[in-house]
Amino acid sequence: MDIADMIMAWGRGWAVSRGVPPPVEVPGGFRAEVGLPHHRVRHVLHTWSAESLHALVLPDSAPGAWVKVVGSRDDLRAALPAPWTTAADGWLMSTEFTVEPGRPVAPYRTEVTESGGTVTAVARDADGTPAAWAHLARAGAVGVVDRVETAPEHRRRGLGSAVMRALGRHAVESGMATGVLVATKDGCGLYRALGWEVRAGIAAAWVPAG
Repeated sequence: MDIADMIMAWGRGWAVSRGVPPPVEVPGGFRAEVGLPHHRVRHVLHTWSAESLHALVLPDSAPGAWVKVVGSRDDLRAALPAPWTTAADGWLMSTEFTVEPGRPVAPYRTEVTESGGTVTAVARDADGTPAAWAHLARAGAVGVVDRVETAPEHRRRGLGSAVMRALGRHAVESGMATGVLVATKDGCGLYRALGWEVRAGIAAAWVPAG
């Protein structure tokens, strides 16, 4: 897959995972209605210029507007006027799903459930309390991984790897060949260790309240 195809697949899967309307294709990417006070709408662009960015994004510069682009933070900052503010960088990553051994050590156990088109892998402790979780949504033959997190008191016990491997097994069994996600700085190390590759940098900006 090329970067443009990955971005569009990620948008479709992200919308399913977050329970928001399907994204609408726009020149160079997509627009998604998120509907939260701090995140009303987002544009995600795989191909853009300052001119196209202004035409698509600047008409909606009210608080809660977001834009993410393939590129650098410096380039995005230079293209946007106030009140747009740059946010933390991300990284577009991909993998070919495989079935790998690896389950959490006792007393943790992993369970996989599906609801509303989203697959959730959860590692639970001995009391059944969720300790780590990750989500997977289908975009054709692509599996989009989203919302991967380990509770602070359960970190450094391999639980993030366990839930990611559980999603990988489900993806293979369900006919999803390729995995796509957008990682934060903290998540990159985990995904690299599991065989994911960085495909592009993602810069982001938003309009904060006030």
